[in-house]
Amino acid sequence: MKRVLDVIASFIGLVVLFPLFIVLSLLIRFRLGSPVIFKQRRIGKGGEPFWLYKFRTMTNERDECGELLPDEKRLTPFGMFLRNTSLDELPQLWNVLKGDLSLVGPRPLLCEYLAFYTPEQARRHEVKPGITGWAQINGRNAISWEEKFRLDVWYVDHQSFLLDMKILALTIFKVFKREGIQQAGCATVEKFNGCSVSQSEGGRE
Repeated sequence: MKRVLDVIASFIGLVVLFPLFIVLSLLIRFRLGSPVIFKQRRIGKGGEPFWLYKFRTMTNERDECGELLPDEKRLTPFGMFLRNTSLDELPQLWNVLKGDLSLVGPRPLLCEYLAFYTPEQARRHEVKPGITGWAQINGRNAISWEEKFRLDVWYVDHQSFLLDMKILALTIFKVFKREGIQQAGCATVEKFNGCSVSQSEGGRE
């Protein structure tokens, strides 16, 4: 039933929002550059990697050595608008239609994090990752990595159709309130490396 809902909802979303995709693509191309779609390898169900798609929100500005500038230097007001409104997440409807993602589930994270999970934290990969999840409506980037993982595992143990409907409804509410989008003192979110974290470069959750 969950997969049926994912397929129907993502297909309808892609069709209905197609004009918005075109408008956003043109704006991103002229304001931020190309490619319009940012793709990144993330970990899916069972620890299998897949390509996650988003609208780009940062420029490709580099320093004199050819290295990308820090996130806060490349994140423009327009890019921040895309993040604050979660419009950058819309291409993930294609991931849902393909079967990489579900509408609801633990957020798919970077492949490099696999080495740092405890066995309990790794249980978040027992289910398909999602565009939104229990951790996203309970703090998102404003809470610690440890709390996110605790909430993810709670979802694994308690998932149900009604819980998914609750999460989807609350996600819409949270998007309008724009809560938990950024981690305090960071342009995006800090990387997870087990017991401590370090500043990310384009690895936004």
